[in-house]
Amino acid sequence: MTHARGERAALCDLLDRLGPDEPTLCAGWTTADLAAHLAIRERRPDAMPGIALKPLAGYTASVQNRLKTRLPYPELVGLVREPGGVYGLLPALDEAVNTLELFVHHEDVRRAQPDWEPRALPDDLERLIWKRVSSGARLTLRRSPVGVVLHRLGGGVALGGPKGGSRVEVTGRAGELLMFCFGRQAHAKVELTGEPDAVSALREATLGV
Repeated sequence: MTHARGERAALCDLLDRLGPDEPTLCAGWTTADLAAHLAIRERRPDAMPGIALKPLAGYTASVQNRLKTRLPYPELVGLVREPGGVYGLLPALDEAVNTLELFVHHEDVRRAQPDWEPRALPDDLERLIWKRVSSGARLTLRRSPVGVVLHRLGGGVALGGPKGGSRVEVTGRAGELLMFCFGRQAHAKVELTGEPDAVSALREATLGV
């Protein structure tokens, strides 16, 4: 089983167990909203552009809401459980495109529940996540108000944010750094080191793709 498949199955098992009305880390979204988002991301190419492009976001939101409203929740989760579109035909593409997406959204559900704890990830998944985090740091941290140095526990350093001025060091496991860089700063188990004002500004910044 690929990591994308593993994260997909674990996320869907959790969605089934929790039901449609539980919170997630995605602002304003319940578990049903998140399931609908993932379903249209793979199965509604007409609505996909609005996920990233604000002028088209209204149409995407309406499609997502209709899907959530019209489909029984178990069927909605069932759409997520099986890769849709080209991802269902090309497992290698599913792995390349969806591993991080599914990992982050799996954690969005897990970490919105009480008493969550970080998972112990397989070494190869840790390495894969770090490879993507380090190569994408300039993109995910481009809106940071301060320079950022990512330190992966286990080895690895990456830079992001503006050059010069204040700098904050962020230290943690690869999965935690991923959550931090994808805008989940308040729910990432990392250590921040730097001037207090710079640390505070980074915690409150809008990060991610």
